[in-house]
Amino acid sequence: MLKEKFDLTGKTALVTGSTRGIGKAIGDAFEEYGAKVIRHNTKVCDLADPKAIDAFFDQIEKDGLLPDILVCNASIQAKIPWTEFPLDEAQKELQVNFFATLRMFQRCYPKMKAQKWGRLITVGSVNESRPHPDMCVYAATKAAQENLVRGVGRQVAAEGITVNNPCPGVFNTDRNRACLADPVYGPKVTAAIPMHDYAVPEDAAGAALLLASDAGRYITGATIAVDGGLSLPG
Repeated sequence: MLKEKFDLTGKTALVTGSTRGIGKAIGDAFEEYGAKVIRHNTKVCDLADPKAIDAFFDQIEKDGLLPDILVCNASIQAKIPWTEFPLDEAQKELQVNFFATLRMFQRCYPKMKAQKWGRLITVGSVNESRPHPDMCVYAATKAAQENLVRGVGRQVAAEGITVNNPCPGVFNTDRNRACLADPVYGPKVTAAIPMHDYAVPEDAAGAALLLASDAGRYITGATIAVDGGLSLPG
């Protein structure tokens, strides 16, 4: 009975940034459980361009592929001290990491409301609660995204729509692989994680599958840490 609640057959999912890393693992899991997955990368739609987002959604709506499940995974980050952070780069991070999420929520909502079922999922970051010293802007955009999840989650809860934020810690992905391989920096990071290990992309897929399925229907407005205990106090 519980196994059936994870079934996504008949659902369409849009996963941004889903051609590699965490996004790919989530898309793969959704497909394994029966969903039709729309794979996204910057060649499909540049999230830094608001007009491109609307054009992309106009097309998938025309094709009858507006998603039942939206996973906002794509993000950008720059490691620059806040005292030197260029404003144009900060505006770009805010657009891709926050405003694009808001716009995609807006475009997905009418269908989800009409059918009284929908899943809005953002992929957060441990930086929301533990900002890296050189990623204060990225952390701020992710914290904004988390608060969007809380606010929207409360407002749409009675309409069969859940809104959640799985929050990864240190994942061994293309973005992090070089720094984690550093013989000095890598061991320091490992030592700070209570489980003393990095995550792999598939570690995020289970949380996303729960939140996307009927098995997670009573979870909304939540940030769920997928970080090996890194965000725990102490």
